[in-house]
Amino acid sequence: MAQITADLVKRLREQTGAGMMDCKKALQATDGNYEEAVDWLRKKGLAAAAKKSGRTAAEGLVGLATAGARGALVEVNAETDFVSRNEQFQALVREIATLALDADGDVEKLKGLTVASSGRTVTDEITNAIAVIGENISLRRTSLVAVEDGVVAGYMHSQLSPGLGKIGVLVGLQSTGDKDKLAETGKQIAMHVAATNPQSVSTDELDPALVARERAIFADQAAASGKPANIIEKMVDGRIRKFYEEVVLLEQVFVVNPDQRVKDVVAQAAKDAGAPVTLPAFVRMQVGEGIDRGPGDDLAAEVAKLAGV
Repeated sequence: MAQITADLVKRLREQTGAGMMDCKKALQATDGNYEEAVDWLRKKGLAAAAKKSGRTAAEGLVGLATAGARGALVEVNAETDFVSRNEQFQALVREIATLALDADGDVEKLKGLTVASSGRTVTDEITNAIAVIGENISLRRTSLVAVEDGVVAGYMHSQLSPGLGKIGVLVGLQSTGDKDKLAETGKQIAMHVAATNPQSVSTDELDPALVARERAIFADQAAASGKPANIIEKMVDGRIRKFYEEVVLLEQVFVVNPDQRVKDVVAQAAKDAGAPVTLPAFVRMQVGEGIDRGPGDDLAAEVAKLAGV
């Protein structure tokens, strides 16, 4: 039996929303395998949903920069949220985001680019900021969205200052049509992405392994109903369609207008812009997503006490 730590129970609880004792049972039943424990809870109806990323566990800022048909996002982390309000830190993130337009989504390439205001590389500029600000600072990642013709629209949620905040989104719209119309639609879709966090643009781009996993879970749940096999198959197909509506951008109900799906919004954009429109890519970046807090978290001690691990 693998060791089941308080930290592992805490992590499972935060991701699934299940009770602490249920999380402990799930880990025991799956010999400590985290992903299998998530599925175990879902099959038992004890978890609302499986989420691929962990809860926010690091501070800092997401920086956003756009230039016509290109847009870039960067995540720069610090130890405390207080630093994200530091003007020098904000200026650093803003400069890095601008440079990221030329880094092609490659974080190592970005680290070697030169900051115009100082003549130092991004890596050296971060080292200097650490010495001045007094906290560990790191450039974690960068992403680029580009289209051949059209616009890349950006949106920053929880914005602290222009182009800086906690959740940044880029949406690319490919079209020869009216750029102002495209930019307006792109920003609305970017706001939608910030709220819904889709996993792919279309069903074709969704990870087949993820779909297979969801289908297996739905099949186990449907089998418990005792209905005939042909009915179970229809039930599973229906749940898969619902799953697509939850995680695939073009299939999602548009948060700005619940009477439309995002694919309908793209179709309307083509009419407004006077030319065909496609949505080839989007990126959503949230500060700290997927980073564990580590064993020092107070909640870990609480879980250990209540769960008896």
